[in-house]
Amino acid sequence: MRASRGTYLATFRAVSKKYPHKAAADVLSDLVKTTPGDEGKWFAAAKEAALYDEALALARRTPGDPRTLARAARDHAEQQPAFAVGAGLLALYWLVQGYGYEITSGDVRDAYQATLAAAARHGGVAEVKAGVREMVAAEAGERFVTKVLGRELGL
Repeated sequence: MRASRGTYLATFRAVSKKYPHKAAADVLSDLVKTTPGDEGKWFAAAKEAALYDEALALARRTPGDPRTLARAARDHAEQQPAFAVGAGLLALYWLVQGYGYEITSGDVRDAYQATLAAAARHGGVAEVKAGVREMVAAEAGERFVTKVLGRELGL
């Protein structure tokens, strides 16, 4: 089903338009069931529908695009700071796990800065920094995120 629309978000929009009487949460739930193992890729659709808790839950289940998560953190820091912090932390988590295509040091810094900006609005910068420090310290493999953020995190 998804392939016919190009992106998960486009599929969500098309199905929502076709079934305007169905609640966005129901449409999303039905679509997520059609793509087991790709739950995180529905994050943008859930976010667009203002289903913030669902968006974060989906992004926790399977990897999504860390850039999309970081953008959500940046774009929602003022209006939805708790969601933005969650999205930013998930962006960093998936980066630490090695996900994302052609990730640059700028992508890592953007995710980190967006997360801290959201945390400042939400009132938990010290806690978020400590969580990021712990997450990055556990990075294995090439330790790309550690190389980018290590000095700032005191690693």
